[in-house]
Amino acid sequence: MLVQLNSNHINWVLITIVILTTVACSENENRPDIVNINQISQETLVSESELSDDNTNNQNFFSLADLVEEVQLSVVSISVDIISRGRFFDFTDEGSGTGMIISNDGYIVTNYHVVQNASDIKVSLSDGRNYSAKIVGLDVLTDLAVIKIKATDLSTIKFGQSSLLRPGDWVFTIGNALGLKGGPSVTFGIVSGVDRTVQTERGDLYDMIQTDAAINQGNSGGPLVNDKGEVIGINTAVYSGAQGIGFSVSSKVAQPVIDSLIKDGKVTRPLIGLRGIDATNTIANRYDLGISEGIFITHVSSNGPADEANLKVGDVITAIDGIATPTMSEFLPLLWSYDVGNTITVTYISEKSPFITEITLDKRP
Repeated sequence: MLVQLNSNHINWVLITIVILTTVACSENENRPDIVNINQISQETLVSESELSDDNTNNQNFFSLADLVEEVQLSVVSISVDIISRGRFFDFTDEGSGTGMIISNDGYIVTNYHVVQNASDIKVSLSDGRNYSAKIVGLDVLTDLAVIKIKATDLSTIKFGQSSLLRPGDWVFTIGNALGLKGGPSVTFGIVSGVDRTVQTERGDLYDMIQTDAAINQGNSGGPLVNDKGEVIGINTAVYSGAQGIGFSVSSKVAQPVIDSLIKDGKVTRPLIGLRGIDATNTIANRYDLGISEGIFITHVSSNGPADEANLKVGDVITAIDGIATPTMSEFLPLLWSYDVGNTITVTYISEKSPFITEITLDKRP
């Protein structure tokens, strides 16, 4: 049977087909993808494994436990009795500090101020053994001292090269902080600066390492250690009232002093008869020096070698025997490399004009 459709019927049929087709396509687009649970589990396991590896690497990088265990075998606690002289009576005070074993037959380095005026010195090793110690030599200019105990086969520290240090290098300290029981205290930080000059009541200390690793009372004489377990400094000073500012004598300065104290019981240095500081840009601008590197003379001893060579306060020493001396940390080791009685040629600037003079070094009292 033939069905006769008019144009209206055909239009309605076409419209219905278009609507149904659009709805079907929309449902396909909104239907969620089929999730492969096994695939997600495998990817999760891989991610967790990678994260675990990263955490392990970070823990290994920041963990100092192995280095600390190795170094602390050579670190000792020092306790002293100090006699204070009174008008009618003498008084005995107690003090504490830290030291490092530098030879297997009992030589120990610490700070001068730890054992200064000590009537009795006791040393406690990391294994609990206790010894009496005697003073071998003292050096106030570097705040270093060497003492000795009667012992053998001891673990010793290893010195590293402080001249290779850069601000930002990791370091840690070990010491008898505050004299607390339970073993040495360990602190961790970075090198904040090098070649520092520090003013103390015993005089200026030169070529010091600045660190933000905490250095507290009792840490004096303990090691400043690099990430290889090498001692690159000896802790000696902290600014009171300041946080994160401690100082250590560099190994470059300490090693020759220690050798001399063990050999001779003292350090013999020549005397030039002046005091000075680094000629910084600030000082150069303030005093109109015309030069911003060298040793700015702040004091000249009357009738001393420098005075007899006509050097005066405000002059700037730039070289000794043709070797540049831009800072005190370079000037002093060079000066101390000469013997008493040697004559040196000093190049200096006075009132913006260059001069050269000869100075015969005297014996330091």
